[in-house]
Amino acid sequence: MKIGILQTGHAPDMVLGELGDYDTMFQRLLDGQGFEFITYSVVDGKFPDGPEAADAWLITGSKHGAYEDHDWIPPLETLIRAIRDADQPLVGVCFGHQIIAQALGGKVEKYQGGWSIGQQEYSIENKPMRLNAWHQDQVVELPPDAKLIGSSDFCANAALMIGENILTIQPHPEFTAAMIDALLRYRAPGVVPPDLIDAATATLDHPDDSAVFAEMMVKHLNRKEK
Repeated sequence: MKIGILQTGHAPDMVLGELGDYDTMFQRLLDGQGFEFITYSVVDGKFPDGPEAADAWLITGSKHGAYEDHDWIPPLETLIRAIRDADQPLVGVCFGHQIIAQALGGKVEKYQGGWSIGQQEYSIENKPMRLNAWHQDQVVELPPDAKLIGSSDFCANAALMIGENILTIQPHPEFTAAMIDALLRYRAPGVVPPDLIDAATATLDHPDDSAVFAEMMVKHLNRKEK
């Protein structure tokens, strides 16, 4: 089964050698499931010919905002709607969660409450789940046909099912503690308030539920294979 990864950003240069780029992080998360992966760096203007180029799709995170004026965002939104209309499985993570919601009629904003970084506790399908977050933007209005399946005290719209073929989540199941540690050291200073940096640093050695959500992703991506 071929999974098309729509890459909407790049990992910081200082982690590429150790952790790889965002597409590599997802391949590592979903390893051992019999998937074949093909990456389209849409942030660099590289797009598939259409939904038929893969059996299922995944949209990564990004430093960019879904509402920003970039040449690659309108064609990405068109592709999202085409994937929906083709009834192909689609998963969106962080920016992927946001751009899917926006493309299908929802609304994304820079959240007035500020940043969410490091390990956070969510309720997903009525089960507690601890996942790593790194975002300031949030989905503030759901698209039509969206069902809210996950939230936290800080992020009301943290996970969605849209129709039967689209699963989205705000936090990062693909981000390991090593990735969060790197972001805390290289991206957070001067941008994120010191108290949030301290709180996130304190959770670096805590276990998380990335493997649990990865199982949800695998089941969703495979849904048409059954």
